[in-house]
Amino acid sequence: MEKRVMTVGKHRRSLAAAAAVLSGVLVLSACNDGDKNESAGPGTPSGTSQAQVDEAAEQKTSKAQITISPENGSQNASINNDAKVAVKEGKLTAVSMTSAEGGEVKGEIAADGLSWKPTGALQRATVYKIAATAVDASGLEAHENSSFTTVSKENSFIGNFTPEDGSTVGVGMPVSINFNKAITDKKAVQAGITVSSSSGQEVVGHWFSGTRLDFRPDDYWQAGSTVTLKLELDGVEGANGVFGVQQKTVTFKIGRSQVSTVDVAAKTMTVKRDGKVVKTIPISAGSPDNTTYNGQMVISEKFKETRMNGATVGFTDSDGKGEYDIKDVPHAMRLSTSGTFIHGNYWGARSIFGSVNTSHGCVGLADVKGAGDPNQMAAWFYDQSLIGDVVIVKNSKDKTIAPDNGLNGWNMDWSTWKAGSQG
Repeated sequence: MEKRVMTVGKHRRSLAAAAAVLSGVLVLSACNDGDKNESAGPGTPSGTSQAQVDEAAEQKTSKAQITISPENGSQNASINNDAKVAVKEGKLTAVSMTSAEGGEVKGEIAADGLSWKPTGALQRATVYKIAATAVDASGLEAHENSSFTTVSKENSFIGNFTPEDGSTVGVGMPVSINFNKAITDKKAVQAGITVSSSSGQEVVGHWFSGTRLDFRPDDYWQAGSTVTLKLELDGVEGANGVFGVQQKTVTFKIGRSQVSTVDVAAKTMTVKRDGKVVKTIPISAGSPDNTTYNGQMVISEKFKETRMNGATVGFTDSDGKGEYDIKDVPHAMRLSTSGTFIHGNYWGARSIFGSVNTSHGCVGLADVKGAGDPNQMAAWFYDQSLIGDVVIVKNSKDKTIAPDNGLNGWNMDWSTWKAGSQG
């Protein structure tokens, strides 16, 4: 009995071991069977291949491919051109653009649904976010988001230009651009600026410094022509890490030709309109101690009345006060940055005009206090003059005015002018 029991116990243990082995075989067989359904995740229907799963997933994903510019996280982005959204294999249905402060930026989806861009310029040094949605041919949606920062004032430059858009100016008016930061890559910046004339005249730029670039033709502009200035400086690197932000087209009209010649020795000014003399005016120019510059000068500003203080241009007395301080100089027109004007004079005796040069370097014409008499010579000349008209001074005992003293680049010969171009 006892031995039988022992035998029976051993038999049971053997069966258990065999079962365990068989069970292991079965488990292994199950794993091997599972290899036929590679990487099938929980819930995958029995007998479904991964290829079928991928195909099903692909059918549920939009084929539309959205691209947002600039790239997410970009710095120093353009305020004009960089922000845009495009899509392939689909059409845009919604695009929103907001600043970090929550302000909405207006934009427009193209008629074909393939692109979007803002309708106006962005602000500098601002973080913007773009969220875009598109659908493919099956109506499935795709989404894309991006955030970027526009160029800061510290990392950007602008060019302040003259003359103004839509203005009518005289034949001597150059296009003068003054940059608010020094330009080191002049070639790149000049490549982004074009000036052309309907007259077909060749127009060339000249760098007076790292902050000033002027454009003019060989001879004065043709009367009646139209000049176009195009600034395509957006994104142009003018100096290390400093980018342009302007994208603008400016046009101005050249009026009739008026060139007036001041003969300091004869003390007269001859006014020519379209080549014909229209008036000869007696003047009083700079005294022997304060001579007037010679050369071709361009009227850059007009003031019916203005203050002239000698201290601002270096004419001071022993106490440091201006040798003159006239608060209501009538019919004044600027000819140089350093303070040369052609203007009315009511404080001098009428006898000086045409006979004696008495000024501190300006050209004076007879006038009355208050600038209220249109019959005065100064009033007539003021009314007949445009910004950009030319006043030529000759026969003075002074030197020729520097080309960069005012808008007076005409005092530089054409070959020297062209040598200062980076075009």
